[in-house]
Amino acid sequence: MTVEVWTFILVIISFMGYLYIGWRSRVKDSKGFFVADQGVPAIANGAATGADWMSAASFISMAGLISFLGYDGSIYLMGWTGGFVLLALLLAPYLRKFGKYTVPDFVGDRYYSNVARIVAVIAAIFVSMTYVAGQMRGVGIVFSRFLQVDIGTGVVIGMIIVAFFAILGGMKGITWTQVAQYTVLIVAYLIPAIAIATVITGIPIPQFAFTFSDIVEKLNQVQVDLGFQEYSAAFTNKSMLDVLFITIALMVGTAGLPHVIVRFYTVPNVRAARYSAGWALLFIAILYTTAPALATFARYNLIDSLHNKTLEEVQQLDWATKWKNTGLLEFTDKNNDGSFQLTPDIETNEIRIDRDIIVLSTPEVAKLAPWVIALVAAGGLAAALSTASGLLLVISSSIAHDVYYRMIDPGASESRRLMVGRVMVGFAIAIAGYFGVNPPGFVAQVVAFAFGLAAASFFPVIILGVFDKRTNREGAIAGMVSGLLFTTVYIIGVKFAGMPTWFFGVSAEGIGTVGMVLNFIVTLVVSRMTPPPPLEIQEMVEDLRSPVAAPVSIGDIGEEELD
Repeated sequence: MTVEVWTFILVIISFMGYLYIGWRSRVKDSKGFFVADQGVPAIANGAATGADWMSAASFISMAGLISFLGYDGSIYLMGWTGGFVLLALLLAPYLRKFGKYTVPDFVGDRYYSNVARIVAVIAAIFVSMTYVAGQMRGVGIVFSRFLQVDIGTGVVIGMIIVAFFAILGGMKGITWTQVAQYTVLIVAYLIPAIAIATVITGIPIPQFAFTFSDIVEKLNQVQVDLGFQEYSAAFTNKSMLDVLFITIALMVGTAGLPHVIVRFYTVPNVRAARYSAGWALLFIAILYTTAPALATFARYNLIDSLHNKTLEEVQQLDWATKWKNTGLLEFTDKNNDGSFQLTPDIETNEIRIDRDIIVLSTPEVAKLAPWVIALVAAGGLAAALSTASGLLLVISSSIAHDVYYRMIDPGASESRRLMVGRVMVGFAIAIAGYFGVNPPGFVAQVVAFAFGLAAASFFPVIILGVFDKRTNREGAIAGMVSGLLFTTVYIIGVKFAGMPTWFFGVSAEGIGTVGMVLNFIVTLVVSRMTPPPPLEIQEMVEDLRSPVAAPVSIGDIGEEELD
């Protein structure tokens, strides 16, 4: 059978499984919709968190970025994995003990302010929409190549699937679907990596093949011969300062991502939150330690397969022809010598490879079995859809729970809250689909923007909300607004308005670190210049940090006391 037939079979089987799980997990109350009844076992929540966390950026685009950037691509490995450790140790247990549904819920209650809640809602929606655009783009790329439909059609198909289990089951349906999706994506990532490692190096374990074989030395020599810097050379694509700032932005942005944080609200207690964080780290590490090896194998194979090949030779490569039809792989014989050269100079380079196709094309380039190639497509879809569903629920809960229920209609019935939540999911899916068809960048780049925005908005107020009882509502609001505005203006200015990277050459992907520092400074200064929080809030913060497992609540503070 062909790759397309295998892809169709595996995608249909996996999608039917997701739809069945979504149907079986359908909910009838708001607690099930927003936090899965807080009854998800630790290991299952760890797998769901891994799937939620390892998005299309991790599965589809991260290895592609490392393949293009070499050593400098390690920013994504260090930032994303380091950030999850930060989240697991510093934030998750305390937020679970707080016992609320969402990050804006925490911000609004901790800072005793509906204004703070609204700012947090805006930040959550802004971050989530930026992030989900990358996921829908990933869905479109997979469908455009493996089912031979255009990217827009692929995005619409993904929207319909996500809408079904997200609208019916809410967080409960999403959680159990993500457990299945993690299984699909990790199997799909490991099988081709193991096969390619065995073929290229004779060592079946990708991590060992990358570390103990001579593949990196071979690739270094190939790169030098073509005029590129050595693959393993440091700071060839980015400055040391930019690498540092991007890594920090990704790290603290991870710890501030609302769709990851909300996963720790779904477990029964604080102990389960800690255990699920440990399981999630294990599940994430399996893919993240494989990615550098796969990136190296992919770079080596692509150069060997495409460089200096004639048009006739390229046309004989079925995979190259099909990727060329998507517009993500282009050949231009600029010097009219009858062949195509890969060079570091954009003016003379004759082969354009979109970074988002590296992982998806690698099994075909390595001439693996059609079912393996199809499995990678199914894995890419699982990674994109799992994260998209979590992000869409954040958008839904931010509006339905934090705005509608907490501020507009506190007496709303369960059925009305569910209806508003489901309507908001549908609305968010429509917007996400638009950005999936018209993305502001390639997948991992778009996701990096989201991390920067999360770093500049949420991380400081959550950390200070847990560890500094003197931080008040005035400081939190001023800090979030200043950090988010500065980072947003810099990103839009640099990426879309031609503004230079005026802050010491720091890129748009790394400016979130500066926004975070600005947020910290403004929050602390304004908090010290204005009255301290009420006594009951300070006592609540003290209790939040104590090792007692009982949930913290400030339910006795009336709505009239919140501005």
